[in-house]
Amino acid sequence: MKRAFITGITGQDGSYLAELLLSKGYEVHGLIRRSSTFNTERIDHLYKDSHDPEARVYLHYGDLSVSGQLTDLLSTIQPHEIYNLGAQSHVRVSFNMPEYTGDITGLGTLRLLEAIRKTGIQTKFYQASSSEMFGAAPPPQSEETPFQPQSPYAAAKVYAYYVVKNYRDAYNLLAWNGILFNHESPRRGETFVTRKVTRAATRIKLGLQKKLYLGNTKAKRDWGFAGDYVEAMWLMLQQDNPDDYVIAYGETHSVSEFVEKVFQKLDLDYREYVEIDKRYFRPTEVDVLLGDSSKAKKNLGWQPKVGFDALIDMMIAADMELAAREKTLRDAGYECSFQGRS
Repeated sequence: MKRAFITGITGQDGSYLAELLLSKGYEVHGLIRRSSTFNTERIDHLYKDSHDPEARVYLHYGDLSVSGQLTDLLSTIQPHEIYNLGAQSHVRVSFNMPEYTGDITGLGTLRLLEAIRKTGIQTKFYQASSSEMFGAAPPPQSEETPFQPQSPYAAAKVYAYYVVKNYRDAYNLLAWNGILFNHESPRRGETFVTRKVTRAATRIKLGLQKKLYLGNTKAKRDWGFAGDYVEAMWLMLQQDNPDDYVIAYGETHSVSEFVEKVFQKLDLDYREYVEIDKRYFRPTEVDVLLGDSSKAKKNLGWQPKVGFDALIDMMIAADMELAAREKTLRDAGYECSFQGRS
């Protein structure tokens, strides 16, 4: 049985990846941070008590800031594959927490690579690189496009990208960079713009919220489904020769177009509910991200399965269910934990 180690297993990508690996017969180990509250909602349906003979998901407390602990974990688990999805991944927040972002998103990758080198384990390593690294570079962006990062998050990802390439060359590590463009799902965090929109629109539809406040709605992104993208991660690590790949749908949509589609599908006029708040603008903006994934399609045989409209329908359906549940509780006199983040 293959063993995989996933950092960021409780996030959107980590949960979809864990599902995929379990379906392929893997034993899955995940890194989670110790907290006074549990944050495992996205993977609760996968987890079984370790005493259960059918258990194949194991969670380990740790942090990408603690190198010795990472070394100990890899030495104990001996994973065949490592997927580094853990990061401070919110671009706007990275301007408020640049040092932390650099430490976890950038140096966290270095610590994992050093743990592999020091333990000498035979493993394959996947680094979650980001389309944000391209920043101001003109579209379309491919593996040959020079990086022009426009945020502390993007700069940290560029550092991680190059340190992976360096360790690959210097120590013959089997390490891949997957440069993933924006990928969304019903499991996306509610502070990311797509989920923020679908969550707010469904609440507005049911009378639970009055307004949605957004930043730069002119920005254009190449959006896809997270479930498709984790399949590309896995496909990379099934190859013999490590390389770097852009993963994208190859089509671009503006934030305003996404907003209009979501509200339209709910029979609402977004102009009555959406307002611009300059607090959500970034100090430096990324105008257009559009990926060219020709290399991945040719070498990996990867093809996306869920289209843009189907992705929106999926997210609306999930958030409408949440909103309906919230309305039922409110009508019954219960206070709900959702604070109407906008």
